[in-house]
Amino acid sequence: MNDPTVHLTQLGQRADLPASPDAAALETVPNPHTGSLYVVRFTAPEFTSLCPVTGQPDFAHIVIDYVPRDLLVESKSLKLYLGAFRNHGAFHEDCTVAIGKRLDATLNPHWLRIGGYWYPRGGMPIDVFFAVGDLPHGLWVPEQGVAPYRGRG
Repeated sequence: MNDPTVHLTQLGQRADLPASPDAAALETVPNPHTGSLYVVRFTAPEFTSLCPVTGQPDFAHIVIDYVPRDLLVESKSLKLYLGAFRNHGAFHEDCTVAIGKRLDATLNPHWLRIGGYWYPRGGMPIDVFFAVGDLPHGLWVPEQGVAPYRGRG
């Protein structure tokens, strides 16, 4: 990237997984199309965290959609941030909403939504959804595309 105002510390070099989500650096780059409304989607189908009570792993399919203003999240930093939940103990609701709030605070998007489609533990899947802002009129946003849990049926 040739923009002298962009300072990325993780892209293009080895970066260890952060010790916690709070310790993770979410880096941004300027949106090169600030005059256009468009949707950015990130999908993390193998997201993991830990149950804060039992310490057992929890798994989710996370889908993040946002309409950027001035900034885009740099994808490697997002991957490292999401990976930092691997050893983090929190309930499904906390993980999903915390990711949404952190991205909102970092990016100040026109609109953001996150779907956390958690795989069942104890026989019950938990899906958590968080959104901020208003979807700009006329902007096409596809469904998140995660099939509801059907078990063996």
